[in-house]
Amino acid sequence: MKTSEFEKLVRKSLMEMPENIRKAMDNVAIVISQIPNEFELKQTGIRYGATLLGLYQGVPKTVWGRNFGMRLPDKITIFQRSIEMIANTDEEIIELVKNTVWHEVAHHFGYDEKGIKQMEKKKNKRRK
Repeated sequence: MKTSEFEKLVRKSLMEMPENIRKAMDNVAIVISQIPNEFELKQTGIRYGATLLGLYQGVPKTVWGRNFGMRLPDKITIFQRSIEMIANTDEEIIELVKNTVWHEVAHHFGYDEKGIKQMEKKKNKRRK
């Protein structure tokens, strides 16, 4: 898939999020990269060769305080080739992008992996 098409999927995934979440996101840059580099893998504790679909780097909104003026934006990276390597169809790519964007935005709002897994379980129960 062309990078420009993948970027559109990421933008669409963001636009499909509830408006209150989109409006609450601030000081965060969302970028596309092909695969994670060694530093990014080390940062997450994932061993080299494992698949990382997205990465949040920054200070979650739940930690912001008076001492956090004038700071660099948080960064959410979505790894295109990583997603494409595990998806078998265009529909799976779309779903993985949507889930990865949602997952990384949740980190921006202060959720850890355990909290995100709990939210995903609730979300999946509502779908059934």
